[in-house]
Formats: sequence, structure tokens, C-alpha cells
Amino acid sequence: MPKPVVAIVGRPNVGKSTLFNRITGSRIAIVEDTPGVTRDRLYHDADWRGCSFTLVDTGGIAVGNDDPLIVQVRRQAEAAVAEADVILFVVDARNGLTADDEEVANLLRRSGRPVILVANKVEDFRDPTPVHEFYRLGLGDPVPISAIHGLNIGDLLDRIVELLPRFHEVDDGEALRVAVVGRPNVGKSSIVNRLLGEERVIVSDLPGTTRDAIDTYIRRDEKEYVLIDTAGMRRKSRIVNATEHYSVLRTLKAVERSDVVLLILDGTEGVTEQDKKIAGYGHELGKASIIVVNKWDLVPKDDKTVVRYEEIIRRELSFMTYAPILFISALTGQRVARILPTVDAVGAAAARRVATSTLNDVVREAIMLTPPPAVKGQAVKIYYATQVKVKPPTFVFFCNRPDDVHFSYQRYLENQLRQAFGFEGTPLRLLFRQSKG
Repeated sequence: MPKPVVAIVGRPNVGKSTLFNRITGSRIAIVEDTPGVTRDRLYHDADWRGCSFTLVDTGGIAVGNDDPLIVQVRRQAEAAVAEADVILFVVDARNGLTADDEEVANLLRRSGRPVILVANKVEDFRDPTPVHEFYRLGLGDPVPISAIHGLNIGDLLDRIVELLPRFHEVDDGEALRVAVVGRPNVGKSSIVNRLLGEERVIVSDLPGTTRDAIDTYIRRDEKEYVLIDTAGMRRKSRIVNATEHYSVLRTLKAVERSDVVLLILDGTEGVTEQDKKIAGYGHELGKASIIVVNKWDLVPKDDKTVVRYEEIIRRELSFMTYAPILFISALTGQRVARILPTVDAVGAAAARRVATSTLNDVVREAIMLTPPPAVKGQAVKIYYATQVKVKPPTFVFFCNRPDDVHFSYQRYLENQLRQAFGFEGTPLRLLFRQSKG
């Protein structure tokens, strides 16, 4: 059974993201004075006195604004309300009650969900006057807090726990974490929504719409995944503000904690220098990877288009020839169904262990077919090998002259391991250590 959900809602710039970070003990929600920084639903697990729940941060609900992006933000907040077991309605005690607060209160009353009215930015807890006017909203006693200073958060959490349904936690440690990365506007959020079968993250033609790394849990065919939609990563010279800088840092953190990386390319633009840099992050961290070419429906084709495109990708991303390539269209759904089975395959490859005896049978045969070249008349001898790690699979080769094993021979051994054991989609690490045999 899923954990109960607590949604934080309110108009822009009332401190929702600060409260989210305070309760979860994290810094994953961007906090700035600029209204509208939080746009998608942002999820994180929290725990209070043995009660676990999922907290959802939402974009500010701006009433009476028909800007398309603002409308989508409002829809995301409404979707969070619809799935919530408890709602935290945050208001600004410093600025007082506004007409927008009243409109949001009307929306929450129609939801039928339990609502806790949270009066943030209280400066003097001995003076109840600043919160009195919020009784007019008809949502019960306001809970005064200061999210930025962490004051009265414990009392708020006690109220939350009182209203939550009881929950027996199920271990979800088997879920594959999949980071969806790429340049801005290549279709990352559209792909995530297509995989989910719903509009969970905001899709817009404006680059930079996604600013947080957004975790979404899904279950398909008895298998569990956590999809991490990330902010588009621009070149450093194009990062113009602090919000975007921290978005890039969150994307890198998302790659670090992932099991599989989906590198999204724009099929209409080919492989750019920034694509190479983004691909390099996952490769250097040893992450299993899949190259996903999106917008394939917009690419003019003949009978050799796929072959030519694959040749270009393999040439431009020559350091990750192990990664499978998928040609999809998030807009039409073309071949999107192949993504999760491929995630399963490369995730399994990254976690694969090879028995030492079987490994050494393959290594001995490879050495017999092509012995390592001698260096300055001195023979290089490899005695045996063992696997010491997974994610990525890491092998240690014990030999007499480890520094003289040429790069080309290391690549030969890697190819032999791949031919024998598969390992599609994951980098391999080959280490050479001194041994007297």
C-alpha cells in the first residue's frame, strides 16, 4: 500500500518550499524570493514519531491568471490536492489575508480533504493577533509557524499525524531509479508523462520549465521504478541565475543516486557538445545508460536513416558504445513502450555477478587467442581475475606488470567479457593489480 500523502498548497511566495525542506530535512526544493520557482509537484518521504508519509510541494496557485504556464502550475497543484490524504494550506501571517487565499480556501473546501491551515512567517508567538483574521476562511484553528526558523514545526507535525490514515510500510528497495537527463526542451517531461500515462510533470515549449529533480514512483508488470525527471542542463555560459545553477546541481545529484540514466537527445538536432558532456556525467559515475532519441516523428526518413543516425551517435558518443539506442516520439507514443523493458535489461546487466571460475575460463581463453603484447622484451602475464563490485561491474586482473597492460589490450579484454556475459547498457571497470603469480 502506498504511503499517505500530505500536500502543501497556497498562493505564491508564502513559504511552501521552505516548509517542505524543513519537514523533510532536505534542500531539494528551490527556495527563492521570486514567486513561481516551484512549478511541478515535488515529492519526498518524511517521518514523524514513527509515522511515515510522502510530502508534496506544489507551485503557487495564482487565481485569475490565464498565462498557459501558470494554468499548468495550478493544475499540478489541483492534482496534488486530489491525491492527498491531508492538505497543508499555507498562508502568510506577515502580509495578512488576501483574496487569493479565499479563492484557494474555496477550492480546498470542495476537495473534501482534511485541511490544516498553516500561518507561516509568524514573528511573535506571544501575540495571536496576526493569525486572527484567517479564522474567516472557515478552516479551523490556524497553526502559527516560522518555517525559515523551524519554530512550532513539531506541533504542526503532531496535527498532521493525527489526521493521517494508518500505514504499514512496504519495502520498495527493489525499485529501479531512473534519471531522465538531457538539454532543455528535448522532451524529458513529455517522456515521463507518457510512461506514467498521466500529466504528472509540466510540459511547455519554454526551456527551463522543470527546475527540480522530481521523483515519481510507478509499478508496471510487478516491477517498480522511480522516474526522476530533471532540469535541462545548459552550458555554463548560459546559466543566468542562481535558480538554474542549483537546478543543474540537483540534476547531477539525481544521476548519482540513479541506477539507470536515460540520455534524451533531440532527433531533429543530432548530438551536440552539451549532449556529450551530459552523457559523460553518467559514464564517469559508472551508471547504466540508454540513449533515447526523441522527436523521431519529425525526422525526414528513408530506408537508411536509422543506420546513419546510429553511426553518428556511436561516433560522437564513442565512450559509451555499450548503451542501447531507442528511437521514439513522446508526442505520438511511438516505441515509448520499449523504454521500461530496456531499463530492466540494462539495470540487470549493471547488477550482474560472474562466478570467479567462469570468469577465469573466459579470461584464459581470451589470453590464449591473443596474448598481451610484451613491453621492451618483457612478457606481460595475467594470472587470474575476479569480480569485486557491481553497478558498474568491476573486475580486478592480477598480473606481473600491471602498468604495462596497454589500453588497447584492456579494451580487448572488455570486449571479450561483453561477448561472453552481455553487459549491454553498463560500463565496465577493469583494474590491474600487481601479483607474482
